[in-house]
Amino acid sequence: MRQAAVERKTKETDISIRLDLDGSGISKIDTGIGFFDHMLNGFSRHGFMDLEVSVKGDLEVDGHHTVEDTGIVLGQALKEAVGDKAGMVRYGSFILPMDDALILCSVDFCGRPYFSYDLQIAEERCGAFETVLTKEFFYAVSYSAAINLHLKQISGENGHHIIEAAFKAFGKAVDAATRIDPRVQGVLSTKGNL
Repeated sequence: MRQAAVERKTKETDISIRLDLDGSGISKIDTGIGFFDHMLNGFSRHGFMDLEVSVKGDLEVDGHHTVEDTGIVLGQALKEAVGDKAGMVRYGSFILPMDDALILCSVDFCGRPYFSYDLQIAEERCGAFETVLTKEFFYAVSYSAAINLHLKQISGENGHHIIEAAFKAFGKAVDAATRIDPRVQGVLSTKGNL
């Protein structure tokens, strides 16, 4: 069972995440930020992962701690759920169109964090979500999960479409990378471990 349950409590946030990599895309999300909930729902649905997220954050300050800390905990859940990565494809990429936006996401579950971000979002907000937090979220996920994560905007003008395409493409790439392939004996590495 490739599942994880991770909790993290600080003076700024109280977060609980349950993740099932082999689910069907069912989600129950409550972060206190409607647009962010919508993005995490898209990640879950299009990545065929069951995801429960409960966050109580200091939204009276702003959304930064809520979004970044959710990224940290989701990264920890991904790392725990993949376990020893035996039989796993390891790499995944997806180019996702959403109206004017075309976003590339590539991931490598290599055990080494690296993050490359190339999204240009003109709007300062989508609903109550500060768009600069998109980068903070994905950075936190990549380092906490110890994955290589590349997000590249090929085209797009509408901030909502760009961000939503990025979350959905990330879900699709994670789904591809975490698939089990019977041809993979042990882990997919010439070094013998990841």
